[in-house]
Amino acid sequence: MALYLIESSLKEVVSTKEELNQKVSELQAKLNEQNASLVEVQVSKDFSRSFFIVEGEEQTAATETLKADGIPVELVKEVRLVGKELGDVKKNNDVVNYLVEWNIPAEITMDQYLARKKKNSVHYQEVPEVAFSRTYVCEDMTKCLCFYDAPDEAAVKRAREAVNTPIDSITELAEK
Repeated sequence: MALYLIESSLKEVVSTKEELNQKVSELQAKLNEQNASLVEVQVSKDFSRSFFIVEGEEQTAATETLKADGIPVELVKEVRLVGKELGDVKKNNDVVNYLVEWNIPAEITMDQYLARKKKNSVHYQEVPEVAFSRTYVCEDMTKCLCFYDAPDEAAVKRAREAVNTPIDSITELAEK
């Protein structure tokens, strides 16, 4: 089974945490019928951006299920989970409140990315107020999504500086 990132906007679909939780429950049931599962959903505080991670045999089942439920699909990419085991992510025990997106330069390969991440990750300890959780790297090496628990955006920026990794955007995530 593969992992897929599906980006969307939920602003026209839900507007409260309760509505989001209801929508996620409905989607999980429908995805299960398609031999797929929702690993996680992260949503910006204003519901303007949403990030679905779906595990399934093929991306079509996931995207069609979301579309049929009124969720616009803006981007679909196969991704690789880095920094955490899939089973741990599925337990949904982590608190994450910031998402950093980085558009990976074209010349970087997956092996180079993974080696760089391994080498630089030790520097997160220089910013103890920030907890790195996990990264999803697009298999086509176009971008990655990194999840953090941090007191504020400035702390996330310090953590990224410590690991010498750029930021293309930072999204503050809604509480679950």
